Order: sequence, then structure tokens, then C-alpha cells
Amino acid sequence: MPHLEGIIAYPVTPLTAEDRIDIAALRGLVEELVSAGVHAIAALGSTGESAYLDEREFDAVVDTTVATVAGRVPVVVGVSDLTTTGTIRRARYAETAGADTVMVLPVSYWKLSEREIIAHFTRVAEAIGLPIMAYNNPATSGVDMTPELLVSMFETIDNLTMVKESTGDLNRMKALAELSGGQLPYYNGSNPLVLDALTHGAAGWCTAAPCLAAAPCLELYSAVRQGESDRARELYQRLKPLLEFIVAGGLPATVKAGLGLRRMPVGDPRPPLLPLESHGRETLRTLLDAIEKQTEAELK
Repeated sequence: MPHLEGIIAYPVTPLTAEDRIDIAALRGLVEELVSAGVHAIAALGSTGESAYLDEREFDAVVDTTVATVAGRVPVVVGVSDLTTTGTIRRARYAETAGADTVMVLPVSYWKLSEREIIAHFTRVAEAIGLPIMAYNNPATSGVDMTPELLVSMFETIDNLTMVKESTGDLNRMKALAELSGGQLPYYNGSNPLVLDALTHGAAGWCTAAPCLAAAPCLELYSAVRQGESDRARELYQRLKPLLEFIVAGGLPATVKAGLGLRRMPVGDPRPPLLPLESHGRETLRTLLDAIEKQTEAELK
């Protein structure tokens, strides 16, 4: 099992003006994140627009990400699909390509029952040998997995070994720890909750924020782990406006716009998602400039 903790960075999926995967831009972004010191790379989450990619495109992103990382940090691949068969195909591809972990968000046109969720995860787990991160994000999937259900699957499905909790409810994380006797690693997927989540035992932070501000994200994690609470709070307050903005504006649109402002063009989101509007871009520019100035001032 890979040692998965710390800042788990989620790259966007760059697109060309012709709406094709921009392999060179993806390679450059992943390389920048690894070089910045993130602890893992997670391709094809919601930030990576995985729901809008066909299978050929999915495979190309997996291959490029794994090859660029080249074993320097663990690679997590989001393999979610509307069908169990599709999820298994993606999970098997990720395993063959060299991913270390797969992340599964149960998505469905129909609201899934607990029996259906368990069957879905069981079938995916039986099809691969990789560890599975169960991803709970009812805001995007429409399916809410309770802490009781997640701990039950952790105890009965051998390679379901971790949870990404993105409801933004700290009590959910506390319940995961209590119900599992501290045995189930959980990761924070809610950017605004990060300080509380890490302080209360989250093993890591699953986030796209390092695409725009890697250094303060890494410093925040380090400060919490070293017990530097005042420093951690200061860094969180510095990042908080950006974290709230990119979530409220939609991660693919805001992060892609931010990368463009940083002179790393990655194209627009894929329709029906739309690019960030001009006033939003100016707000984002102001937020990024403020973080950059504070960071530079500390280095002097």
C-alpha cells in the first residue's frame, strides 16, 4: 500500500483550442506540482473534468500523469463512471498504467441505495488489486455515504482502505475516526475546512489549490504537523479567500483561469462548463497577487 498523506494535488485537464487534451500542458503542470513538493498527484477528479472525457481521453491523461510523475510521489486516479462496468474498466486501466490508488465516487442518474453502493464498491474492489479511496461528495454525485456506511465498507471490503470526505462537515470526519477506532485514514476534500480537518487528524488535503499557490498550501500542512498553530492559522487566513473563491466559482473554471493568469495556459473548461467571466478573473488576479506578495515578503 502506498504511503498517502500530506498535500494531494489535483491538476486540471488542459484542453487545446480545438478541444483536445493538451498533453504537453498536462505534462508541464504535473511536473510543476511534483517539483513544488506536493506529496501525491490525483488525476481525473472533478477538477480534472473526468465526467466530460471519453475513454480515449481518460487513458491519455492517466498515461501522461503516471509517466510524468515517474514514481516520485504516489499517483491517485479518479475512476468514477455512471456504470459499475465503466468504473471497473477505468480502474483496471489505471492499475495497468501504474497508478498507486484509485478514487471512486459513486455517481448515478438514479439515487443509489446503500445496498447498491456496497455492491458497486465490492465489484470494483474485486476487479483490481489497488487500494481504493472512497470519495464522498454528495454535492457533485447526488449520493451521500454516511460515516457508518463508509466504516462498514472499510471493514468488509479488503482494499477499500481510505476515505476522501468532501461534505465540509467536521463531524463526519470525527465520526469516521470514532467508528473505526482510528483505523480508517480520511482525507479532507473541502478546501475551506482544511485547517480544522488537519488539526483534527485528517491524513491529508485533497486539493487543486497547489495549481495556483503550492508553497503556502505545503507550509500550512507542515505547520499543522509540527504543532505550529499560530503559523498554521496565519497561513490559512492568507489562503482562505482564494480557497473560497475557487470552490464557489467552480474548480475547473477558476483554476484554469488562475493558471492562465500565471502564464501557464491550459485552455477553457469543456462545455457545458464555461470559462470564468472577466470580473471573476480580475477578482482572482487580485487574490493571487496578494498571496504572491505575502509569500515574497516572507522570503526577504
